[in-house]
Formats: sequence, C-alpha cells, structure tokens
Amino acid sequence: MIKKVFPVLALSIFASMLGIGIIVPLLPLYAENLGATGIWLGVIFAGFSIARTITTPIAGRLSDRRGRKLLLSIGLLSSAIISLGYMAESLWGLTLVRLLHGAAAGMIQPVAQAYIGDLSPKGEEGKWMGYFYAAFFAGFGCGPLMGGLLTDNFGMNVSFFAMGGLNLLAFLIVAFLLPEIGKRKMAAAPPASFREMSGSGMVKGLFSFQLAFSLGRGIFATFLPIFAGIHIGLSPTLIGILVAVNILLMSLLQIYGGNIADRLNRRVLLTVSSLGIAASLALIPLGSNFWQLLGICALGGISGAMSNPAASALGVEEGRRFGMGSTLAILAMAFSLGMGVGPLLGGVIYDFINVNSVFYFGAAVGVIGTALFVWFARLKS
Repeated sequence: MIKKVFPVLALSIFASMLGIGIIVPLLPLYAENLGATGIWLGVIFAGFSIARTITTPIAGRLSDRRGRKLLLSIGLLSSAIISLGYMAESLWGLTLVRLLHGAAAGMIQPVAQAYIGDLSPKGEEGKWMGYFYAAFFAGFGCGPLMGGLLTDNFGMNVSFFAMGGLNLLAFLIVAFLLPEIGKRKMAAAPPASFREMSGSGMVKGLFSFQLAFSLGRGIFATFLPIFAGIHIGLSPTLIGILVAVNILLMSLLQIYGGNIADRLNRRVLLTVSSLGIAASLALIPLGSNFWQLLGICALGGISGAMSNPAASALGVEEGRRFGMGSTLAILAMAFSLGMGVGPLLGGVIYDFINVNSVFYFGAAVGVIGTALFVWFARLKS
C-alpha cells in the first residue's frame, strides 16, 4: 500500500514545504525593515515554533485515535489561510501570524511522518523516511530560491501570496487524493502514555538530538540571512541560493542516507553526522564571501541528509512500541522547541555580543546534544 499512498503524500508535503520555504530568506529582512532588533527577530521566529510545540503532541495523539487524514487536511488548509496575514505592517501583527502558522504546522509534518511510519515495512524504515525527507526538504529547499527571485522581481507580497497558494494546493491534494488508512494498520493502538515513552532511553536520546539539531537549524535560518546580507552584503537572491543549496543537498541525499541507515548501525551514523552539522555552524563566521559560505552550507546539508533518516528510522522503531503518531509527535515537539529556543537565545547573544557568537553557541549545543544521544541510547529501556 505504501507505494500507492506515498506519491500522493510526498506531492502534498512538497507543495506545502515549497510554500513555507519561500519566506525563509525573506522574513528576517522583512522584520528588520519593520524595526526588529535581534531579540525581536528571535521572538518572531520562536513564536512559530513555540505554537507548533504546543499543538504537535496533541495532533499526534489525536491522529492515533481519530485518523491521520483529518488532522493533516486541517493543518494544510489553515496554513493556506494564515499565509495571507504575513503582510502585517507591525511587529506585533507579524508575531501573531507566526503563532497561528506554527499552530497549524503542528498538524502537518508529524502526522505525515506517522502516516509513512504506519506503512513502512520492517527493515525499510530508513528507506521510506529518506524518501519522505527528500520530498520535505526538496520543497523547503526550492522555496528560498523561489522566494528570493519573486521578491527581487515582483516584491515581497507576491511571495506571501505564493506561499498561501501552494499550501492550498497541498490541501486539495490530500483532501481528494490521499486515502485514510485503517486503524488496524496504525501501530501500537491504543497509544502509550507520554510517561511510558519517557522511560525509553532511545526516546530520550532522540529527543536530545532533535532538540540540539533544531536549535542549530533555528539559528541557521534566522541569522544566516543577517550575517550574509548585512555583514557580507549579499543580495536576497544569493542568500536564497545559500539556503536552497543547504536544504536541497539535504533533500537529494536523503534517499541515499535512508538506504545507508538500513544497512549500517543507525546510532553510529547519527552520531557522526550530527557532529558534521555542528562543525558547519562553527565554520559560518569564518566565511567571508559567497563561495565560502556556499561550501559551508553544503557541508551542513550533507550531514543533515545522513542524520535525519537514521533518527527517523530509530523513531519509527520506538513508534511501533508506543504509538506511531504519539512517538513521532514527541520527537517533532523537540524539533519545534529547539527551533523556538534557538532564535530567542541567538537574538539575545546577537544583541549583547555579536552574530559570530550566535553560530558558535549553536555548534556547542550540537556537540552537547550528540553526547546526550550517545549516553541515553546506550541505556536499556
């Protein structure tokens, strides 16, 4: 069944992430034009992730009990409508839109991942999660380039309209083409409690990794455009290329990374690749031109392509024990939490120290997260 369902799900996720990715290189610059300080930038980016952190475990639990398609459809339609609010002319209005958008996003990625996890054959978890992340990051990676081109040629409002239209397209694909899966195919029903899941060393290790990884991603997304645009003087199009190369490499190599995760030791693969991500953050302040930053962004993309399928495959294994939607929602919640905390702490560091220290901080947290994963994953659960 997964071979029939996956193309539909992948197309919808690609369209949605293409829309969301459009504003990645634009939002920091748009917010700065409204007068945002470093801390305000952190608040605006964190608002999305904090709201997603709250809705993600609720959506995951509801999808285990009520079905995946309904939650996914609501999330996509809500994102399409909320996208129009990005034309807010105040920082408070922009922050409110980010909060609402984050709440809607909490019903998309973890529910779609659970859908794939339900249908993935044993021993092929890495393969299918690699395919999923390939679609996810392909959309998210093309988005910044598309956003930069649209903004340079037609203005920023056109990019916001494009984001809404793409999320609406994703909703229509899911609503009319994606079948609901029967409860008998949904893993580990009824789902275990969150307290039971917290007793798993692997769940705690993956939570630590996702939290550290996403904190670094939040810092990268928020402050790379600032570093490249203000401190080096690159145009929105070139900034979009930097972000796109990072994410597209992550996308194109996801399938390869998934196959490796099914053949090699997933814990070792995750450990080595997560250190590569930390190294890429530490190298950003050393970049002095477009080409150097391009190589650094490529390193981060390749490392992410190896770590994501391995982490997701390990998550699917735990999901068969505790409930697929609930388990993957907990890990997605860690991702959202890091994406929220990263920009906030980064904003404080940016305002009181400098932008270089923001990236060094993200790299240090990445190393700590890797160490915690190694420690927790060795414990019996």
